[in-house]
Amino acid sequence: MQYYNHSDSQSYYPITSVDPLETVVRLASSSAVVIFSLSSCCMCHAVKRLFCGMGVNPTVYELDQDPRGKEIEKALIRLLGSGSAMPVVFVGGKLIGAMDRVMASHISGNLVPLLKAAGALWL
Repeated sequence: MQYYNHSDSQSYYPITSVDPLETVVRLASSSAVVIFSLSSCCMCHAVKRLFCGMGVNPTVYELDQDPRGKEIEKALIRLLGSGSAMPVVFVGGKLIGAMDRVMASHISGNLVPLLKAAGALWL
């Protein structure tokens, strides 16, 4: 997993816009699998383990370790249309959703084809 926190946020957030939603879109498109997470969240930990267990190397943004994390989290809540946003997963730049949607996609067998199409899985 690639983790990015506040100490290296300047090099990984080369964004001139102050719009958090635009930041989310750019970060979500930066890798095949992007997870917006909170480092102390057990659901976030579970979804990160799910992807790693499948052989996927997600890019993880720990929002509680970033100075702009609260703004990004609010933008994610707006995108999801719900009050509970963490974790939020993007595959191939497309919003998959929070934990419930990720697990539903995994159980239904739809997650692996998405990961393959995004280039996150080779088998």
